[in-house]
Amino acid sequence: MSIIVKFFVAPDDAAAARVVGGGPGLAFESVSFGNFDSEGAAVEWECLFFGDDFEELLEGGEPRIVAGEDDDGCIVFALSARLVDALAEAEPFRLLEVAAEWTRQRAEDGEEINPDVAAEVLGSLGTLARGVGAHGHGVYCWVA
Repeated sequence: MSIIVKFFVAPDDAAAARVVGGGPGLAFESVSFGNFDSEGAAVEWECLFFGDDFEELLEGGEPRIVAGEDDDGCIVFALSARLVDALAEAEPFRLLEVAAEWTRQRAEDGEEINPDVAAEVLGSLGTLARGVGAHGHGVYCWVA
């Protein structure tokens, strides 16, 4: 479980990787959350939007780590382009549906996520994602 989770917009993997030591700070537009498995959540969200198999996505390299080691310290990973597109294009009610299902799935595994927080996370990611399309940027996550 992560202590600090910051999703941010960056122009490319190299720029995103440079923040691994201290986070995106003011260099990139970002939103901060805490205390959830953001790597697992990114894969779960992709499954919820597209009906994919969790294990197959993991075996396929999702989420893609761009900097750091995920077992000892901070990491930066990229959300898949299709997840970013889905978040950007989703109507508010769809984001609420995905948030509710994510909350339900996490509860089945013994992890309590407040439904309002889940909705806030996905709503904030939708806002970030809508801002990247015209610029060709990506959405990344810094985890400490």
